[in-house]
Amino acid sequence: MKLLASLVVMAVALTAQGKLTPVDQASYPKVIAAHHGKVVLANFWATWCVPCRKEMPQLVQLSHKLAARGFDLVMISADEAEQQGAAAKLLQDNRVEGTNYLLKTADNDADKDKFYRAVDAKWSSGELPALFLYDRSGKRVRSFFGETSIADLEAAITKLL
Repeated sequence: MKLLASLVVMAVALTAQGKLTPVDQASYPKVIAAHHGKVVLANFWATWCVPCRKEMPQLVQLSHKLAARGFDLVMISADEAEQQGAAAKLLQDNRVEGTNYLLKTADNDADKDKFYRAVDAKWSSGELPALFLYDRSGKRVRSFFGETSIADLEAAITKLL
């Protein structure tokens, strides 16, 4: 009986690991506001995006390096819902901590474009990786599209800490 209970607990834990918290246009500002008082880097990425996968371990390392100074990394997967398990596994493999998110928009390009423009008017293409840097008051101060050097990100973040 104890073995069965242990197996059930493990199964529930494994299932929970495959879930990302959905974030949409209405909830995204709330996600950023939840980190008020911290410098936040919101990273939009996807499992199919080679530069996204390449920079993820570097972002995690940067996050650990700067966390004590008031820095938070927010990871938001732009994968389709059916790729949620693969996205969660990649996050787990890279030891990404905290709540991780899955971009949720209606299944039409107009809704996605509306979300992208709401985050940053210059992000109309939805290019990945896309990183948005917020100051301690929650104001977006910088956007990075495509491959960005970790040194450039660290310099921008450090100015705000």
